[in-house]
Amino acid sequence: TPRNEIVGINIEDPTEEIIQQLKNSPHTRIPVYKESIDRVIGFLHLRTIMTQLFNSENFTKQDITNNLITPVFIPETTPLHKQIQSFKVDKMRIGLAVDEYGDVQGLVSMDDLLQGIVGEIMTEEADVKTYADGSYLIDGSVTIRELNRITHWNLPTEGPKTINGLIIEFMETIPQEGTNLIMHDQHLEIISRNKHAITQVKFLPIK
Repeated sequence: TPRNEIVGINIEDPTEEIIQQLKNSPHTRIPVYKESIDRVIGFLHLRTIMTQLFNSENFTKQDITNNLITPVFIPETTPLHKQIQSFKVDKMRIGLAVDEYGDVQGLVSMDDLLQGIVGEIMTEEADVKTYADGSYLIDGSVTIRELNRITHWNLPTEGPKTINGLIIEFMETIPQEGTNLIMHDQHLEIISRNKHAITQVKFLPIK
């Protein structure tokens, strides 16, 4: 879940507002923070406070803070399998992705990670075709990270996320169909494109 879509509880808000947020929340695990989402103090599992929540006249913020689970912070560049391993070690199903400065960039759940792995496998099967001559026919939307994993190449991952983006950055334009080029030690041919993007590209073995 991207940062701007995270739904959390600001513990500094009035108690009445917090009660309404909790009662109306579609989520069972909710980040709790002080003033800013960059200051998360823990995760709250709604199940742990249901009794107090529906006995609102006796509900206090301490009911929340007493039931908080220590948050797991995961660097946003951490590979999927290491994120899953981190969750298993901490016995958690949810955590926060942070950048190099420690600022929260998003919410990560075990379900998201497992779907990500399934998605990568499906992408590998559907969008990357391997041929006997060692060439690859690749959908422009395939991520560079996925392609590196499939082919064991080392294309740069610091900038654009997709093959389409990498080629456009390299060429500084959307190349025409049939264009051949050498990019990051790889020989490729543009197979198809539309007005806005490269839709298919063939990576050819370097002879």
